[in-house]
Amino acid sequence: MPKRLILFVLGVIFFCCFIFFSYLVHKNLFTQFDFNTTVHLQDHIPRRLDGPFSALSEIGQFEEMTVVLAAIFLIMRKIKKGIIAFVFYISFHLIEIYGKYFVHHPPPPGFMVRTINLVPPSPFDIRTQNSYPSGHAARALFISIVLLVFIWQAKRFSVLTKSILTLAIIGYDILMLLSRVYLGEHWFSDIVGGSLLGAAMGLFAGIFLADTTHSHHNEKKKSLFPKFKIEVKRVE
Repeated sequence: MPKRLILFVLGVIFFCCFIFFSYLVHKNLFTQFDFNTTVHLQDHIPRRLDGPFSALSEIGQFEEMTVVLAAIFLIMRKIKKGIIAFVFYISFHLIEIYGKYFVHHPPPPGFMVRTINLVPPSPFDIRTQNSYPSGHAARALFISIVLLVFIWQAKRFSVLTKSILTLAIIGYDILMLLSRVYLGEHWFSDIVGGSLLGAAMGLFAGIFLADTTHSHHNEKKKSLFPKFKIEVKRVE
């Protein structure tokens, strides 16, 4: 199956899951589970991690992640494809705003919030009465998938290097998602919804970022059997 078709199919699956999960969140099916999860994390994670998790939260803000995304495309010299990817990047933020205004899902109460404000609040922060879905989660998954597309099609990286970079990206995502729940900024369901949305849009962007030309070029050069040139000469 072609690489771009796989990304498209996965993107559709993740987006459909996001829509269905959003419906379940709107019906308040995860209220008790969300509360229990936050209490469990806050009871078992020491308070000395409030600072590091808050710093990680600041890194995941809209401005910082937008700069990181732009830097990725500049470094990879994929300006035209980067512009297309930014369309999907902006699109999921618009969907995020829609969700926070129309999906009834209030954020955690103030007594659960443990965030340490290291910098002044961003003017791009979305302050609504609802917290679904998480923009931090969506941005983390979107940029991670963009990076993974570039990493796994890079010829200069060995499989071991690609695997190490992949594990590092997954580790970052886990810490980012964990920090949002532990700090009391989002419920667990907010994180799931944001992850599904960001992953879907990241996969759609990956369709345009995936490079399939080199594979066809290599197929023309390589053959399973050696070719022999047969010459027939007439003997007199």
